[in-house]
Amino acid sequence: MKISILLSFLIIVQIAFSQEKTKPDSTGTLRSEMPGLSVSANDFDDEEENQDVYSLLQASRDVFVNTAGYTFGAARFRIRGYDSENTEVYFNGIQMNDHESGRVFWGTWGGLNDATRNKQYVNGLDKSDFAFGGIGGSAYIDGRASEQRKGTKANYAISNRSYTNRFMITHSTGVMENGFAVTVSGSRRWAQEGYKDATFYDAWGYFLAVEKKINSKHSIGITGFGSPSERGKSGGSTQEVYDLLDDNYYNPYWGYQDGEKRNSRVSSAHKPHSLLSHYWNPNSKTKITTSLGYAFGKYGSTALDWYNTADPRPDYYRYLPSYSSDPALAPAMAEAFIQNSQLDWDMFYRVNSESIDENGDLRAKYTIEERRTDYQEANANVIINHVLNDKVYLDGGASFSDYKGRHYKILDDLLGGDYSVDIDKFAERDNIESSNDDFYQNDLNNPNRIIYEGDEFGYNYTLNKQKYATWGQVQAKLSKVDLFGALNLSQTTFWRTGHMKNGKFPEDSYGDSEKQDFLNYGIKGGLTYKITGKHYLYAEGAYTTRAPYLRNAYVSPRTRDFVVKDLTSETIYSVEAGYHLRSPRIKARFTAYYTKFEDQTRVRSFYNDLYHNFTNHILTGIDRQNAGIEFGTEIKLTSTISTSLVAAMGENIYTNRPTAYIVQDNDASALEDPSIVYQTDFYQANGPQNAFSAGLSYRSPKYWFVNLNANYYHGAFIDFNPERRTLEAVANQDGTNAVVEDSELWEDILYQTEVPPAFTLDLFAGKSWRVDDKYYIYINLGVNNILNNQEFMTGGYEQLRYDYTDRNVDKFPPKYFYAYGTNYFALLGIRF
Repeated sequence: MKISILLSFLIIVQIAFSQEKTKPDSTGTLRSEMPGLSVSANDFDDEEENQDVYSLLQASRDVFVNTAGYTFGAARFRIRGYDSENTEVYFNGIQMNDHESGRVFWGTWGGLNDATRNKQYVNGLDKSDFAFGGIGGSAYIDGRASEQRKGTKANYAISNRSYTNRFMITHSTGVMENGFAVTVSGSRRWAQEGYKDATFYDAWGYFLAVEKKINSKHSIGITGFGSPSERGKSGGSTQEVYDLLDDNYYNPYWGYQDGEKRNSRVSSAHKPHSLLSHYWNPNSKTKITTSLGYAFGKYGSTALDWYNTADPRPDYYRYLPSYSSDPALAPAMAEAFIQNSQLDWDMFYRVNSESIDENGDLRAKYTIEERRTDYQEANANVIINHVLNDKVYLDGGASFSDYKGRHYKILDDLLGGDYSVDIDKFAERDNIESSNDDFYQNDLNNPNRIIYEGDEFGYNYTLNKQKYATWGQVQAKLSKVDLFGALNLSQTTFWRTGHMKNGKFPEDSYGDSEKQDFLNYGIKGGLTYKITGKHYLYAEGAYTTRAPYLRNAYVSPRTRDFVVKDLTSETIYSVEAGYHLRSPRIKARFTAYYTKFEDQTRVRSFYNDLYHNFTNHILTGIDRQNAGIEFGTEIKLTSTISTSLVAAMGENIYTNRPTAYIVQDNDASALEDPSIVYQTDFYQANGPQNAFSAGLSYRSPKYWFVNLNANYYHGAFIDFNPERRTLEAVANQDGTNAVVEDSELWEDILYQTEVPPAFTLDLFAGKSWRVDDKYYIYINLGVNNILNNQEFMTGGYEQLRYDYTDRNVDKFPPKYFYAYGTNYFALLGIRF
């Protein structure tokens, strides 16, 4: 009802102005253009696991954005150090950012490159005619059937990355005589094994858009798309493990079963979207786009679980030579690990076959569980664009979203056992001497429930979120100056609904929790000074507040509905200024930026050996800043040869001392008094702070091209453990046994690890032919990391466990990730 009222009100708004909308002056606007179809390095796929904004950034013609979006992607570089929640992405007017994390998951429409090729990208704080935008910009994917290029396009590609084969086909009718336009697209990407061991891949994609032009003022379009996928995952490990195996691409998640590789970590995802859009031009100067969206689906990821038996992980720290205090044992432990460096599936089945209960049945000790999230969301959005006169443009809109994400576990495989029991194994162990059997029940409504394959167990709750938002913008285009200003306002409400009555928190786990409400707003503006038709200066700024994300709002949603203490909205300040040069031979942009985030919250969960329990590490009051410069230029040396230079130099750091506390899943009280985390001036773990690229390109008049790029990355830091940056990490609570300041141990505990700099060389080439003025055939080849740099470390993280007793930082060493060595992508396509 609320949606209908909102849409009806906005659609029937009457705007009575009379002047024609003029096209933006090509010498006076910096709004990104939508590129046409071209055969270049940008047609290559990014890696599927790269869930950042890179693939969409290729919609920009800005050389810096293009290079950062594709070339720098291998280094996990992020423009300005922003995560993807700071970029708003829309598909036919409906926002695609995840409701729980704010991030964008490109796999939702993976494999649909051709059907989603029409994009508009707005960089940074620049104005947008479809949304207020995030501090990292905004993007609009136009899936209208009438806007698709008429014809058929098919291509086949081979690679040695996440997948080894890809096939895509797309057909668009264009607008037919009956006013209909139809686009249909399908794809498959697959691999028996990707670049790393046991990383199989199987993904499909489908897209259907139908649009009916009713008359010159009204069109209605329906769009549906999805991309079901399943793949074997890989994980990082410690440098000790990589060195023992002489393999920086070691994957600890798999082992042999009956002679075949079996991966214990398998992710599967499918989130179909259905969109209904009404395009209305009430007069020649006004456009109103109304969209309704509905999406549902699931994401699941399997993992090993075990009960009252040995830890099965082959790289578990107790199995490594560094764990032993006796150096004489190290060689034997090293050899034992090398011989047993993968999962032992036969052992899992053998142990389960010997786990006989009093009735003669097999209670499984090793199982595979699937951690599931099922999605359901409804969205509505209205965008109004209007020209007041030849100098003033008005844009605005309103939206509503209703989201439900149900989180639970499924018993996926009993590994030869007959059954398992739905109890909390950690709570059972902690409560072994108590007569309170309720304490370790996952669900008091179904105590001691026997579970079989396919049954739900462990936890079961829904995170609910509703959001209303509106925004408005005015632009003024004068002879020497362009100005714009924008405002937004939103109301966010969220709550938890428990579907199990947890024995540890019977009054706080079942049913609806208290609702959390946040009113947020934002303001931004900017100006561009047009020195000449080629030279521009600009400056933009924004101040916004943002409601906390669901993933960081609850202490432990698996067991109870407690929210983080003093939960509040975060505040973001951002400014940027720069210079643009646009001439027939030289295009260049220089930008300086500064962004401050305040009052952020971060919640992370992990198994804590010190407490022998699943714990939640909570940081509140986090402040950080991202500042730096961006430079990109493309110079045409001749009619066929061009060169490009791109540089990103940033300093993305934390700027205060937040508060940390640890809470168990099994206990409502904090395990320790809140601690101050001394992380001021520590670096954010968001890829290299500095990235540089120099490119040389040749484009032949005979329709072939070759590009060579040399890239250098510097200043990437691993994610640090806040517990190691507290007073308790270097001294007892009474101040005794303190580590000597500035000693080697002091530095080992407190200093943040920087990964080594890296150099790579990339090559891209292509050739196209036109046959009988009807068929267009093209071949593309991309080879990344030609020099096969397998020491290219892209990042990592310190484990959240810490040895307070001996202060041995090597007991729980960091885990690292490495970029692929030489990898390629080759494509053959036809268009007609």
